[in-house]
Amino acid sequence: MIKITVKKRNHSYVSFTSSGHAGYAEEGQDIVCAAVSALIINTVNSLEAFTDDSIEAEEKDGYVSFHFMKPATERGTLLMDSLVLGLTDIAHSYKNRYLTIKVKEV
Repeated sequence: MIKITVKKRNHSYVSFTSSGHAGYAEEGQDIVCAAVSALIINTVNSLEAFTDDSIEAEEKDGYVSFHFMKPATERGTLLMDSLVLGLTDIAHSYKNRYLTIKVKEV
C-alpha cells in the first residue's frame, strides 16, 4: 500500500511524503503506482518550473519526500491542492485498498 502524508501549518503546505508500493499488480503493470508516480513527479516538476517556491526533495525506490523551505506561494498552493485532489480521487476509486492519504495540520 502507498501511504501519503501531507502536512500543513496555518492552512499552508509544509511537506509531503509518499512511501510504499500499491500492490495492485506486478511491477511494471501496476496502474495505481503509475498514476500516483505521475501525479507526484509532475507536481514536483511544476513547483520547480512554474513557481518561486523553494523546495527540498528526496526520492528513492518507493519513497518521495519534499518540503517547502518557506510558506507555499499561491501557485504552489494551487499545485498542491491539485495533487491532493488527484491522489484522493485515486484512493477513493480503489476504496483505499492501495493508497491512503492523510492531510494533517501541524
